[in-house]
Amino acid sequence: MDYILKIDCNDEKGLILRVSEIVFKHGLNYVSTSEFVDHENSRFYMRAVVVGQVNTIEFQNTLSAYLPSDSVIFFEAIKKKDIVILATKENHCLGDLLIKHSSKDLNANILAIIANHDTLRPLSDKFDIPFTCISADGLDRVEHEKLVLKELEKYKFDYMVLAKYMRILSPDFVKRYPKKIINIHHSFLPAFIGANPYKQAYERGVKIIGATAHFVTDDLDEGPIITQDVIRVNHEMNWKDMQKAGRDVEKVVLSNALELVFDERVFVYDNKTVIF
Repeated sequence: MDYILKIDCNDEKGLILRVSEIVFKHGLNYVSTSEFVDHENSRFYMRAVVVGQVNTIEFQNTLSAYLPSDSVIFFEAIKKKDIVILATKENHCLGDLLIKHSSKDLNANILAIIANHDTLRPLSDKFDIPFTCISADGLDRVEHEKLVLKELEKYKFDYMVLAKYMRILSPDFVKRYPKKIINIHHSFLPAFIGANPYKQAYERGVKIIGATAHFVTDDLDEGPIITQDVIRVNHEMNWKDMQKAGRDVEKVVLSNALELVFDERVFVYDNKTVIF
């Protein structure tokens, strides 16, 4: 069986040797391994794929005994993640994920789609994915989020994906799912935070526009960045032209970010990421 091992801890001499000895003693073999040391913060990161048969609890306990006390250790058999998608009206990011899911190119199982409008139900139905509309009409944010949380309780999922979900989540909502909510923002952050970044970009006269996939935190559009990309624009384009052009980069950036996260290639430390 193939497993993924991730270690995040204070840097010390001999860490790779210690880990390798434990891997060997438990009858495992490396398939691949990557390491990085953040010298500024004296932080060690390691991601490895190992193969063999092992008692996962005993293996993790042994690692914990021989690694620094602050070590964060992830060790799990390679498997698809389970996700729930939140959306609003725009279909390009959701449609891309549904196509990849249908063709088995997405390393995840889409359990459900929850939206605050019914616009995307026909798209969801085409792929036979459960769709729930929870309208926000006449509700304040707290009232609406209570209904969304109640629906989310029906599913056991690894990640929540905001595929152009155009509502700001409250701190109380976010803290329930730390490092588990992934958003696609339609600008090259930290530029143009908040609403209508394409209009902001047009008014500023930029020559590139982009998209950013990030983990959601209490700070709007300021969570740890997973990946980004840009495309060039010119003076002949108005903000709606930029918006249309930006949809392609948005769906590509979101898809790439999810691949990294689902493959356990992302480490989050403070407000940054280390990605193998």
